[in-house]
Amino acid sequence: MRKITSSFDYQEFASSMELPPEDRLLLDQARAATSTAHAPYSRYHVGAAVKLANGKLFTGSNQENMSFPAGLCAERVAVYTATAAFPDSPVASLAISARSDAFPVTEPVPPCGMCRQSVVEYEIKFGNKIRIILAGESGKVFVVNGMSTLLPLTFLEKGLQKSK
Repeated sequence: MRKITSSFDYQEFASSMELPPEDRLLLDQARAATSTAHAPYSRYHVGAAVKLANGKLFTGSNQENMSFPAGLCAERVAVYTATAAFPDSPVASLAISARSDAFPVTEPVPPCGMCRQSVVEYEIKFGNKIRIILAGESGKVFVVNGMSTLLPLTFLEKGLQKSK
């Protein structure tokens, strides 16, 4: 048996005001997108904003459903919308933020496992890391270089054992 340790580096900013202007703009878009969330059950409004390599910006928000598995997270809504509109343009950056009707969200909000797996496939497809900007409605901000960094043991296509 071998013990293997995995770790990753990320940047921490005290607030969004410390971010480079391009990242701050994307995060502002994600924060604004929280207002379009359909979150009657959790009352937790998540917004995401995507910047494609061609410069186009797209937003998404969580869309809950009474049958919980039928809903979609903000990250997937934003990424799927962007890549459906421009299927040949890589995703360059993704910003995620949240607010709650019940409490202040002051910690960075990471994507769930399904979103990590969904977004990492676009890194694989285009062979580029996606810059991930994580924030709450206020407080510190994390910036991670690549969704695959947040999902080190990614389920890969070769695991499907495709037949020819």
